[in-house]
Amino acid sequence: KQWYQRRVRDSRSRLTSEDLILPLFVSENKDAHEPIPSMPGVDRMGVNRLEEFIVPLIEMGLRSVLVFGVLNSDDCKDNVGSPADDENGPVILATKFVRRRFPNLLVCCDVCLCEYTSHGHCGILQPDGYIDIAATLKRLSAVACAYVKAGANVVAPSDMMPNRIREIKQGLKDMGTDCRTCIMSYSSKFSSSMYGPFRDACKSGPKSGDRKTYQLPVGSAQLGLLTTKRDIEEGADIVMVKPGMWYLDIVNSIKTAHPHHLVAVYQVSGEYAMIHDYATKSENFEQVVSEALFSMKRAGADIIISYFTPTVLKWLFQNGGVLAP
Repeated sequence: KQWYQRRVRDSRSRLTSEDLILPLFVSENKDAHEPIPSMPGVDRMGVNRLEEFIVPLIEMGLRSVLVFGVLNSDDCKDNVGSPADDENGPVILATKFVRRRFPNLLVCCDVCLCEYTSHGHCGILQPDGYIDIAATLKRLSAVACAYVKAGANVVAPSDMMPNRIREIKQGLKDMGTDCRTCIMSYSSKFSSSMYGPFRDACKSGPKSGDRKTYQLPVGSAQLGLLTTKRDIEEGADIVMVKPGMWYLDIVNSIKTAHPHHLVAVYQVSGEYAMIHDYATKSENFEQVVSEALFSMKRAGADIIISYFTPTVLKWLFQNGGVLAP
């Protein structure tokens, strides 16, 4: 019977290092190494601390990182998110360093303005408080192009503004880099209650209001499919569902509708904190964490962005490079 179960087991549930992307919170303080209280085991790091952190992970099979910038204060933030593409800012400095020091590591850069705007929203605000879509699209494209110039292999717009994939794609074409740069779109990003620890980590919470006018309502599966279809038509190479476990029905529907496109899932900070808390108290930490990741693979995810990546890489290294249910 065990032989039979192994034979019929869905190979999609198997997990390897190729499936994982590690989020990196890079502080503008170059020597920082700051624990994030709401995310046990996750730290903000300055560019001078990245090498000591990444080297052992490379040795265990790390293939890809997703870079987020963190500013120390709000003093330099403004309505247009000027620090986002600052040549001396954390994302560009980290991207240049990682590409130079670890040339085989795939570098993805999150593209959004919320960490850098004075109001904490993902776009440029008009005087009436609504998003100026046209100005925001141009700004997002400029930021994405700056990250590619710094060496990013993948740009990942997470803002959820309509038509930003088209705008970024055109910017990359104008720069002559569209043929060597992937766009990983946060195509189905829901207005979830699971983002709190991330906003603590990046100091990116909105100063007023919320993001429900541009992120997807939690009950709408159809909108998730529509925004994904739109982003694919505009040139997205990879589409993403965020959060993960609460939206596996969306993952499965998107993979069914677009079987030839890579589908990523972001296991967000709230999921991480909840799973970490229970797994720590359980009898088998590895089993609890692995089950969550296996469920994402089973639903159709090709890529999983997870804060558990360093821990899972260790398990993979100890088990011949593959984990299976």
